[in-house]
Amino acid sequence: MDKLTHAEEETMQAVWRTGEGNVKAFMEFLDKDIPYTTVASTIKNLEKKGFLTSRLLGNAYLYKPAVSEEEYKKKFMGKVVREYFDNSYKEMVNFIVEQKKLSAKELKEIIHLIEKGES
Repeated sequence: MDKLTHAEEETMQAVWRTGEGNVKAFMEFLDKDIPYTTVASTIKNLEKKGFLTSRLLGNAYLYKPAVSEEEYKKKFMGKVVREYFDNSYKEMVNFIVEQKKLSAKELKEIIHLIEKGES
């Protein structure tokens, strides 16, 4: 699975929110300044990369995800952890805490989720 560009990720997020739809339906979740032709081109690229499937309905194409958001997150986060945190989720969490992006309360909630999942 290829890493997506920023524009492709934003478009995929719109597709995941919509489910199945046409380019105009996806545009509702994107920046209003992005031209239709740019979104349509990005959609075609995503289809070529295997992230979307399409079907013709009348004279319009409907697109839907071929890759789930969960599947993409798992692959992407795994790569981030491997490449930036020496394959250690502990190091990643430590980094987030040091950057003050995670409060003590949030960390306690995460610990609770971990403990709950172990039972």
